Amino acid sequence: MITLKTEEQIQRIKESNRILGITLAEVAKAIQPGVSTLQLDKIAEQCIRDHGAIPGCLGYEGFPATLCTSVNDVVVHGIPSDKVVLKDGDIITIDTTVLKDGFYGDFAYTFPVGNISAEARKLLTVTKESLYKGIAQAVAGHRLGDVSNAIQVHNESNGYSVLRELAGHGIGREMHEDPQVDNYGMRGNGKKLVPGMVICIEPMVCQGERYVNFDDDGWTVRTADHKLSAHYEHCVVIRKGQAEILSSYDLIKEVLKERFI
Repeated sequence: MITLKTEEQIQRIKESNRILGITLAEVAKAIQPGVSTLQLDKIAEQCIRDHGAIPGCLGYEGFPATLCTSVNDVVVHGIPSDKVVLKDGDIITIDTTVLKDGFYGDFAYTFPVGNISAEARKLLTVTKESLYKGIAQAVAGHRLGDVSNAIQVHNESNGYSVLRELAGHGIGREMHEDPQVDNYGMRGNGKKLVPGMVICIEPMVCQGERYVNFDDDGWTVRTADHKLSAHYEHCVVIRKGQAEILSSYDLIKEVLKERFI
């Protein structure tokens, strides 16, 4: 069941996402060759707690960390580890959630590590572009399929594929609420978008084929062909005319500067 949010609830979701923006900017400062993903996780947990929020991923259905740290061919849900040490040329997706005042925020960004290849840079650029193309369709009167199709078409026209096993989602008092927001679909299909719906739009894009495997840990999702994957996510509320983005990459941009993709 889709639950429409009041303006007060929307502001609480926005506040949770504001904390995530601060947190990922702090993590961004530490992303460099030689740093382990476990070190990044510790930075994030401390930052979230310092801002009076709770790490939403930690303990969620047994997940053991604050961050999902997905490096290179890991699409989503990589588990932070002191054995996973970043190298020059890697890409890493940081995806996490917080809970504050009863409402969740959810946020993802794929970062370059040092000097990345032109091929990796293009993947990140196109994936992020597809996020905003999806958001442009997320307006009252449109349907979920309009959002999904915009993401799919942009990525596939650039030679990439989109993950189909996982999707975006509604958000609010629960981390994952209705509706499901796929990254593929047909225009004009799906639930009608109405003001007050809050959804997370999150293209998960594969450089090669869309097929994936799950690691033995039960969480890590990896491209079957071991090619790169990228993932960006914004939390938006449906409005008339234009969606309002409740999350922000602005602080990340300030940290990355010329490396911002």
